[in-house]
Amino acid sequence: MPDSRAEVLDYLDSHQVMTLAVTAGGDVWAAAVFYVNLNFSLYFLSAGHTRHARYIASNPWAAVTIQEDYGDWQTIKGIQLEGSVRLLAGAEQSSAIALYGEKYPFVGKARSAVAAALAKVNWYQITPARLYFIDNSKGFGHREEVPLHR
Repeated sequence: MPDSRAEVLDYLDSHQVMTLAVTAGGDVWAAAVFYVNLNFSLYFLSAGHTRHARYIASNPWAAVTIQEDYGDWQTIKGIQLEGSVRLLAGAEQSSAIALYGEKYPFVGKARSAVAAALAKVNWYQITPARLYFIDNSKGFGHREEVPLHR
């Protein structure tokens, strides 16, 4: 399925927001966050006091969806994945910030208050264990697992 890998990577590159679902202590929570990807790894930022960041600290496993707000079910496309989440530091955090700045130029141009705020947030990486691509143009409910490694 080499075509599906390329299609998913194009889809990831062309979208900005993912819905992150996390769980801890029997509670569940979902939050929409901006992301950037490097291949299938996703990077996002969040303040450490947020509910999803606290849940990640307790249980570093998450589910993610990425999709548009479609009006016609036959055109629905999107990504569903699950994987491990980890807090980044040092050179890995710097790399994530650089990637984020490439996709979101306002980050690279951030001045004073915004730059100070970005310096205080946590940066995370999600490494998918399983990833599915939904494409209803290929049939209602068409979903295929995409190989993450060649």
